[in-house]
Amino acid sequence: MPRAFYQATAELTIQVVEAVYVNHQCDLEFVHQFCDVPSSQAMNALELATDLGLIKKSGDRYKPDSPLIKFICTPDVSKKAALLRIMLESYLPFIHFRERLLATGSADTAAQQTKTILGLDSHREEIKDTLISLGTYAKAILAKGGGKYVLTDEKLANQLHEIAESCDDLAAAEVCIRTEIGDYSEQLDRTEVIMPLASALIKAKNKKPTEAVAEAAMGVESYLARLASRNNVSLTGATGLNSRLDKFRPQNILPKKVVEAGKYLGQVRNAADHGVDVDSDVDAVWHILESTGIQYVFVACSFIRACGARENNENYYI
Repeated sequence: MPRAFYQATAELTIQVVEAVYVNHQCDLEFVHQFCDVPSSQAMNALELATDLGLIKKSGDRYKPDSPLIKFICTPDVSKKAALLRIMLESYLPFIHFRERLLATGSADTAAQQTKTILGLDSHREEIKDTLISLGTYAKAILAKGGGKYVLTDEKLANQLHEIAESCDDLAAAEVCIRTEIGDYSEQLDRTEVIMPLASALIKAKNKKPTEAVAEAAMGVESYLARLASRNNVSLTGATGLNSRLDKFRPQNILPKKVVEAGKYLGQVRNAADHGVDVDSDVDAVWHILESTGIQYVFVACSFIRACGARENNENYYI
């Protein structure tokens, strides 16, 4: 069965999302008037924004679907671009288009191959124009002239930093954390898990990476304690993140790859907490980079989300 694909520019997509956000929920007529564009264009942009996971449709009305869209209501284009880049990282048409563009060097070929891979119902040119617009706006693709496009070296970490910079209070940081974890965040303890991660994000933004790592790790440890309780896993004798993670392997509560990914969190936490590393090839104090502080919080969110997917028998994520 063909997959629907909607043609729109990145600028109009951002604009219709802002219309939905400022009115909390609205119909096509409101968006058409708010953006001052033909209804057909407004409809395509609304459907594209829905496909991206920024908004959702209920009947004939549209509502916010990602708390991150609060960052759209700003004149700062870089923050809007950062938000869009983060959403593109889980948007299948863009993921495939980026992979094929890197492999072929041709936007036309990449669009045609993306259309074929996903069974998209739009013309190749519409797919290309839309994905190029989204990618260039989000600074993931660079126009070289003469119809040539290349992937940029703009790292996703830079976009995470932009979002972190926007979190100037705990309420905003909590929204960001819940967005990263997704619906599973509603099943988590707010005091012991969500708020330590939110507080860690604020510390990371304020250039306190060591404190950010320590606080985020506390949230992850609390999460694992509750996950263990729900799954009858004994944490007796487990004194840190890595040893706690090992307790989830015997009964295959967590897959090996998820456990090993979680051990990144344990190793960085150990480096931040334990002073001089007496390992024979180190024998020195580890210094935590500012970028590590920010990334650590987002990796912690991704790890918890991956665990939640297994707990709820959903797809495998990592």
